[in-house]
Amino acid sequence: MKEQSGIIGLPESNMAIFSFLLNFVWEMWQITFFVAIPIEPHWVGVAACTQATFGDVAISLIAFWSVAALARSRWWIIRSSSAQVVSFVAVGVVITIMLEALATGPLERWSYTPSMPTLPITGTGILPLFQWILLPPLTIWFVRRQLT
Repeated sequence: MKEQSGIIGLPESNMAIFSFLLNFVWEMWQITFFVAIPIEPHWVGVAACTQATFGDVAISLIAFWSVAALARSRWWIIRSSSAQVVSFVAVGVVITIMLEALATGPLERWSYTPSMPTLPITGTGILPLFQWILLPPLTIWFVRRQLT
């Protein structure tokens, strides 16, 4: 493990940084699959994606701390097992399905364009779901690389 001091040496800090960077790119990429955002001024889309990315970081940290509680160590990420990675992804997927269902349903925070494929029962968009299947393992890889 690299000798790092201060906040940048903490796994949570690295999780937040890499999660933000990866998820912001994803949020900007999927913008055309949401109603209204593509027709708004550019800064409105950037602001919406930035806000969504901070939500993604929060989900990542919740998933990280959930696995840390099970592993009884915040440093699980350095030598994570397959079960820990799957648990990390699963927590993010469950939270995403719930939040997307609420946001596109009763809360009416956003809606998808017809080109967004959705899950049959919850109506959750497939792209936000793929986001939480593909990006968390990549985030773990970056964090592990940074801390070791």
